[in-house]
Amino acid sequence: MSCFGCCMSKEKINRRSLKKSIKEYQDTKKLASFAKLSFKSDSSRRHYISEEIKKIGKGNITAKIFTFRELCVATQNFRSENLLGEGGFGRVYKGHIASTNQVVAVKQLDRNGFQGNREFLVEVLMLSLLHHPNLVNLVGYCADGDQRILVYEYMAHGSLEDHLLELPPNRKPLDWGTRMKIAEGAARGLEYLHETADPPVIYRDFKASNILLDDNFNPKLSDFGLAKLGPTGDKSHVSTRVMGTYGYCAPEYALTGQLTTKSDVYSFGVVFLELITGRRVIDNTRPTEEQNLVSWAQPLFRDRRKFTLMADPFLEEQYPVKGLYQALAVAAMCLQEEADTRPLISDVVTALEFLSVNNKNSEPAHQLDNASASPSAASPDTYSDSSGEIKSI
Repeated sequence: MSCFGCCMSKEKINRRSLKKSIKEYQDTKKLASFAKLSFKSDSSRRHYISEEIKKIGKGNITAKIFTFRELCVATQNFRSENLLGEGGFGRVYKGHIASTNQVVAVKQLDRNGFQGNREFLVEVLMLSLLHHPNLVNLVGYCADGDQRILVYEYMAHGSLEDHLLELPPNRKPLDWGTRMKIAEGAARGLEYLHETADPPVIYRDFKASNILLDDNFNPKLSDFGLAKLGPTGDKSHVSTRVMGTYGYCAPEYALTGQLTTKSDVYSFGVVFLELITGRRVIDNTRPTEEQNLVSWAQPLFRDRRKFTLMADPFLEEQYPVKGLYQALAVAAMCLQEEADTRPLISDVVTALEFLSVNNKNSEPAHQLDNASASPSAASPDTYSDSSGEIKSI
């Protein structure tokens, strides 16, 4: 009991520290001004980022400050052979920090791209103040001159997108158990942001390419440049311009700019549906009626006889039918049109825990006879309940 009490005391202290750090960060009211940064000279720009991070972080920033030269050495001058990926933000390279003998991922932000000083600062501050097994670890950053570089722990299996969408011929598809493991871990990352961080943090850019996978396919959320501090007190939402990736944004956020944690729950539902179906959220190569994943899935959610048609063909029926029904139930509730009817992310985590435990003892689809694979294998209430509460089966 004494050990348990000690652990609880340490956890309470960590939570208080986290709350205080984020509250101090919020009280500075600097975040809104980052988007309007301008500099009269290169010399003023050279030192601004590092000084602001030190000042706002109030001593809580543990990330190492790298020079551009150090990262050139680590990546062998950003050699193309070390390129891990490329997106709208810039390029990511594999690197090696000799002083600590650590393999890292080095994200060099495009100086002419979307992610500017504001997003850079947000990411450094968020990942320095927030720590969880399902959030990527920020090793350090570089703000030399006009360089904006982030250094993360290296994730051996890249992103979920690499293993799920447009799978290359030489890559083995993810099995059902691994998909559920990834979904549960990603949901736990969101749960930490929504329900442990105080004030809550809205991730705002939950998508397959931002979920990174380690050697054992444990997921970690990355890319916090669009994250926002959530509503506090009697406020129900925060208002902001619409940012994120088309197809993943919750409808109410896309229409009004009103952001809540339920916006992240919707985005989670989209990614979970991608995990189940193996389909991309927007795919213009498919027939017109199938190009938008959510629009295609909505009528199928209402007909349990068609549930098995939604499973990724790459699974080759190697999944438990009851588990498929339950997973689709969770996805359907996360994708409710009305934000208030969606579950809390903690409820989603509970449902996915239940799913993982029960799937271990379930027979795969190809081993079930017609009777056990019939629509009656799952209760309709698990996916049509309008209260937003996830019900176990």
